[in-house]
Amino acid sequence: MRKRYSNSKLKFYIGDVRDYDSVENAVIGVDYIFHAAALKQVPTCEFYPMEAVKTNVLGTYNVVSAAKRNKVKKLVCLSTDKAAYPINAMGISKAMMEKVFTSESRNTDGLTICGTRYGNVMASRGSVIPLFVEQIANDRPITITNKYMTRYMMTLEDAVDLVIYAFQNGSNGDLFVQKSPAATIEVLIEAILRLKNLDGYPVKSIGVRHGEKLYETLLTSEEFSIAKDLGDYYVVNRDNRDLNYEKFFSDGDSNSDLEQDYNSHNTTRLDVTGMCELLVKLKEFQK
Repeated sequence: MRKRYSNSKLKFYIGDVRDYDSVENAVIGVDYIFHAAALKQVPTCEFYPMEAVKTNVLGTYNVVSAAKRNKVKKLVCLSTDKAAYPINAMGISKAMMEKVFTSESRNTDGLTICGTRYGNVMASRGSVIPLFVEQIANDRPITITNKYMTRYMMTLEDAVDLVIYAFQNGSNGDLFVQKSPAATIEVLIEAILRLKNLDGYPVKSIGVRHGEKLYETLLTSEEFSIAKDLGDYYVVNRDNRDLNYEKFFSDGDSNSDLEQDYNSHNTTRLDVTGMCELLVKLKEFQK
């Protein structure tokens, strides 16, 4: 990356988000931080959950602590839909990451800490689209876990726009999500095969992997009941009740409607044509 970009504005550090000293060394003199360091491969985190804790939870605490100590102005933490109703180690560790930055945002002395939560970024490293394209290129069957699974569909540009929006508009403890369409794995595959003119290509079901969900959730029912609709985005403001725990026993919120969450089953659902329109934005399909 240093050679590719060859830009004097960029500095590259060898370090580890798990090591506070190396994190602090990297943020000296920095005004803004986008915290994207994470272990995010679901099956791997299932086998090594403490490694997920070290990076996703303790690493985040290191970043927040270094930001506070070095008078950083704003910190945006990147999370995942798997943090909502988490069932796997990756999601649980990212949910704790959110709790860490939300808690730390209560006492920041000039630093603003907010976060984003988003679903699968199409064609990102480790996602299924590059895998399916590679399998087709090598004349291997497309392997799926469950064709009825739904996932949010976001381009890399969508994900970046969400982070920039949070950076420009976020207050302490805010959590932003983007309104995103979703599709079943079956529709995704049909769209890929249509674009590649491969009718009847073999598809093989291999069963659900460790820690996989049938659908993903961007906002829990508790969060959705208090979320503010910003047009293209939702924001969930921090719960500003204080440390007087007695209030939790005597005062509740009578306005909360906990009937519905915001998930990839009930969001806008793409058909094959709509999925094709998204796929052609990717370099893999622009030929």
